Amino acid sequence: MEENKLLLELASKSIESEFDSSIAFDKKKLLNENPILNEVRACFITLTLNGKLRGCIGSLLAHRTLLEDILHNAKSAAFADLRFDRLTKKEFEKIKIEISILSVPSALEYSDFNDLEKKIVPNVHGVILELNGKKATFLPQVWEQLPTFNEFMVHLCKKAGLEPNKLPGLPKIHTYEARKIK
Repeated sequence: MEENKLLLELASKSIESEFDSSIAFDKKKLLNENPILNEVRACFITLTLNGKLRGCIGSLLAHRTLLEDILHNAKSAAFADLRFDRLTKKEFEKIKIEISILSVPSALEYSDFNDLEKKIVPNVHGVILELNGKKATFLPQVWEQLPTFNEFMVHLCKKAGLEPNKLPGLPKIHTYEARKIK
């Protein structure tokens, strides 16, 4: 699909512009020629190198145009993900880029973790977990590495800085879906 190619190219060029100052974007032309770029959407940019995560930054809630979100999050995934050193030019030449365009998250009502397990759909739902001011998310594709509900939720709790076996109550849960482009 031509649209997917454009979105990936924008993410790539955004990162490359850090290494090559001659790269510029004609945002007005891009927005005029590609209506999807005008939509206020949230996206995540995931970078992998040799099949391993190399950076992942995104927006959970739409607050700017898809064009701005892609350009900003691509650079952030490459140069501002605190889990990794800044991406090098050599790494950039081998990097794989994936864009996840998110649906609007919706609150999920549940009575306990057994009920929650019945309501979350693996490989479809991304999950936002929030409790006592701590918050974390996993994109739907994280189910590929953490395929069981228990593994997924334990790691999500840890990512949020919560002890999975000693939660002081039920966390707020929101789910969303993602259109994956790679």
